[in-house]
Amino acid sequence: MTHRMALIKTSPLFHLFCKTPSALSSYTGPNCFKSLKPIMIHPKFQPQNTFSMTKTTNLCTTSAILQGPSSSSSAVPHKSRKKARSESPEILLRFKLDQCSKRGDLGEALRIYDEARADNVPLSVHHYNVLLYLCSARSNSSDDISLEKGFQIFKQMGLDNVVPNEATFTSAARLAAAKEDPEMAFDLVKKMESYGIVPKLRSYGPALFGFCKKSMADKAFEVDAHMVENGVLAEEEELLTLLRLSSEENLVEKTYEFMHRMRSTVRQVSEETAGAMEDWFKSETAADAGLKNWDVEKVKEGMVKGGGGWHGQGWLGKGKWSVVRTEMQENGVCHSCGEKLVCIDIDPKETENFANSVAKLACEREVRADFVKFQEWLAKHGPFDAVIDGANLGLINQKHFSFQQLKHVVNQLHQMSKSNRLPLVILHRSRVFGGPAQYPNNKKLLESWRNAGALYATPPGSNDDWYWLYAAVSCKCLLVTNDEMRDHLFQLLGTSFFPRWKEKHQVRLTPARPGLTLHMPPPYSIVIQESENGSWHIPTVAGDDLETPRKWVCATRTKKKNLHSIFS
Repeated sequence: MTHRMALIKTSPLFHLFCKTPSALSSYTGPNCFKSLKPIMIHPKFQPQNTFSMTKTTNLCTTSAILQGPSSSSSAVPHKSRKKARSESPEILLRFKLDQCSKRGDLGEALRIYDEARADNVPLSVHHYNVLLYLCSARSNSSDDISLEKGFQIFKQMGLDNVVPNEATFTSAARLAAAKEDPEMAFDLVKKMESYGIVPKLRSYGPALFGFCKKSMADKAFEVDAHMVENGVLAEEEELLTLLRLSSEENLVEKTYEFMHRMRSTVRQVSEETAGAMEDWFKSETAADAGLKNWDVEKVKEGMVKGGGGWHGQGWLGKGKWSVVRTEMQENGVCHSCGEKLVCIDIDPKETENFANSVAKLACEREVRADFVKFQEWLAKHGPFDAVIDGANLGLINQKHFSFQQLKHVVNQLHQMSKSNRLPLVILHRSRVFGGPAQYPNNKKLLESWRNAGALYATPPGSNDDWYWLYAAVSCKCLLVTNDEMRDHLFQLLGTSFFPRWKEKHQVRLTPARPGLTLHMPPPYSIVIQESENGSWHIPTVAGDDLETPRKWVCATRTKKKNLHSIFS
């Protein structure tokens, strides 16, 4: 027994998992991790590629993964093997813990854990991750029990030589943050690299928010730099925290940096972010920040280089700011200061690259031959001035699909077309050949579109979203749909280019009599804009410019009155 404990204590994971609350006071920083090396373990305990705290996977499939191949399996009937696997202690333990995760029941999960350890049931990385997740979700600086149990489980995972994955490190980092130890949380993130694990945005949160809470600006910026280095893109919550910290610490250049990162990443800001930006502009530090005399030509060059809407040359001007909530006229002129917003250019090369990425993803998720056939058809019949998401338009404000409503929009776009071309209508095959499509008038309408090369029927089993999106991007034309394009399909595109493209090309619609009213893309970009004279305009998520005007924050330097003219 003594020899066995000696072997355990020499494990490279032992000290990593020994950071229980009682050991936290002796924590010496990242150097204590230098000796850590990944270790090989039995395949039945290898971490899976994906992890969900709440998703219950197929028990038989998971059992096969955990148990591995058996040389005697061929001698046992398939149904018997399947039943034995589904009733194995490891699988039953997984099922019970997943149910606790769904309910957020830490107490029951800990009881099941203690029972499994007493029965010598081997725990996998998934078992430990569920337990750590529940402990971290319940932990805070005053909840000593959840913290203590979390660190004990983390330690035991190391003693059992179970290799951690991203979810393990993230939950452990959350425990560290709850202990108000962001340094430890950051060290855990940095340790992922030695295990070949790429941190996610959620992995950095405990350290980043912990440092910001303690007003440790340099350490917070170090976390941010580590995120950038690993290709992890900060979102609004992270950028807001860094912006607020920079503002509170009177870090003028950093505040400017995070304003621009918010511009390029978030575009339209939440009410909370808008309030934080207003607080900055109203501060004495903001009034003193800026160049009184700046290089006008350099600012203009910056505007051109950035495509318009910003110059990146720093705060311009001196003096207090006038900060108001306002709206924009249809032509992009600010109701408050009278400045006209610009339409920021899109690089044609970016559009080409985006079209290629859409095609690549579509070929991976659709029947490749079907999508390639569509690409060939589009090359022959295109380009078009507009592409219509037929399924979306036919159902706007309708209980049943309306071909007359679709026809009304097609005719409007045809009249607007500079090339006198019909728009391309994308419809699923079932809508082209079934149901109302068989009515004589509808059948005649569809036939006329087909003969004009303006109708494409997507094949059975396909997702027509890929077809109309690719057509609109590759033709560099308008896309007519009320689809907000926020679901999983569009998240796969994973690029900041998509919202910029959508803003300049999407035509939205509202019910009217007769048919639908078209709302063309705005002649200006709905994004944070910095002007040549140093003023700022910040769009919020309040309003959609259809039913209600969008609210903007307008920040301009207060113009000093000429005292001589007043008293003369």
